[in-house]
Amino acid sequence: MGDRAFCSFAHFALLLRRGVHGVLRIHQRLIVDFTPGRPHVVPGRGTSRGKKGLPPSRWIKQLGINEQIVEWFKPVNCPAWMSAEQFAALPESIETRELCYTITERGFRAKTITLATTLLDSQAYELPDLATLFRDRWEIETNFGHLKTTMKMDVLKCTTVEGVLKELHIFALIYNLVRQVMLIAAEQQQVDFRRISFIDALRWLQTAVPGDAVPILVVNPLRRNRLEPRVRKRRPKQYPLMKKPRRQLQNELAA
Repeated sequence: MGDRAFCSFAHFALLLRRGVHGVLRIHQRLIVDFTPGRPHVVPGRGTSRGKKGLPPSRWIKQLGINEQIVEWFKPVNCPAWMSAEQFAALPESIETRELCYTITERGFRAKTITLATTLLDSQAYELPDLATLFRDRWEIETNFGHLKTTMKMDVLKCTTVEGVLKELHIFALIYNLVRQVMLIAAEQQQVDFRRISFIDALRWLQTAVPGDAVPILVVNPLRRNRLEPRVRKRRPKQYPLMKKPRRQLQNELAA
């Protein structure tokens, strides 16, 4: 699952090479046209005269009013985050499924969502299911909050690259242990594992010893369509940021 920044030919090609499917939101610069049999442009072939505004994908099959299978072509330029060898190893084209749906519920910023996916079977993976799956992508924000706020990873303590990497590995290890405890508790309590309280599982791990059975943990209520403002609850302290070494600031105070 991913947002617009990851919706590219290279990302899909790399996922498919690893046997992984993707559901990504179409990048805002990518032209999508659901007209059956519409013309297209192939990157790097011919001139651009008369081809402005044409989608860079070949139409293959219509699956619905706003749903189709198309062929994406390999771009001409290599992405900055890839090596030339990696880019050369990518296939010349891949088949993707493009689909569009409208959000009618209040509180959502985007009203029309266009997705691209490598899940081509429209019977096994229907549009409403993919829309629900993409909506659950926002759970990653909650998970980032667990890491940075609940586990206090927002401020790392080490001052060397090696130390920071070790610190991140420890956070990842503990995070996965907490998720494993949540999974076991969810199976015991017969609820979705995402509803098990993360902080309750973390607190139990802090005092557990080898051999302890996972207890009954707190189950969070199901809160779909929840609206929360992106604001901070507590006011920051009215002190300037430390922009100089502590020893230098101490010497300035002493002077």
